[in-house]
Amino acid sequence: MKPRRVAAIPAKADPEVQEKYLREILAPKLEEAKAGQRAVFFVDASHFVLAAYLGIVWCFSRIFIKAPAGRQRFNVLGALNAITKEVVTVTNDTYITGQEVCQLLDKLATLNPGTPISVVLDNARYQHCARVEEHARQLKIELLFLPSYSPNLNLIERFWKYVKKECLYSRYYPAFAEFKQAIFTCIEQAPVKHQSKLHSLLSLRFQVFEQRVAA
Repeated sequence: MKPRRVAAIPAKADPEVQEKYLREILAPKLEEAKAGQRAVFFVDASHFVLAAYLGIVWCFSRIFIKAPAGRQRFNVLGALNAITKEVVTVTNDTYITGQEVCQLLDKLATLNPGTPISVVLDNARYQHCARVEEHARQLKIELLFLPSYSPNLNLIERFWKYVKKECLYSRYYPAFAEFKQAIFTCIEQAPVKHQSKLHSLLSLRFQVFEQRVAA
């Protein structure tokens, strides 16, 4: 009998709710975006900590590499365009709050005048709050909150993994300023420098799970 791979369902995720959200809410908006009738952005924040991001190196002897000693954090709130793969960001070195989310919505509104905008985002408190919802209403931006525990439906999650692999794994940055610049440059250049790779990585195919109980 051929061995089969086992896939783990994200903790507390509801596969039926995810499948319904994908079919009834997300897919129709993405079809409009493909037709140029709507702009769809996937939003999430990544908190990059100045620490060691280890890769894998095969060698015959033990190797020691330098690692940053600080714990400074570079916060990037990003909005990934589902079609063009461009990323709009708001950044800081402190915390992401509803204020930063509103700033990001302002940027999206100026980029797409006259075009309906839908923003796909999770239920983090600084995103799913009255301040952000009211600001979105004023800008006429539609907020599409994902089902709980659904990172597999948020396209920008794949982008953050790409950024870490591209500029952080097995890299040493002696200063926080260099660390931030490397991340910022990677994000800015990615849609042009690695266009073909990103279009494959960020395809509009989403992993869904079957509700099965192991015997």
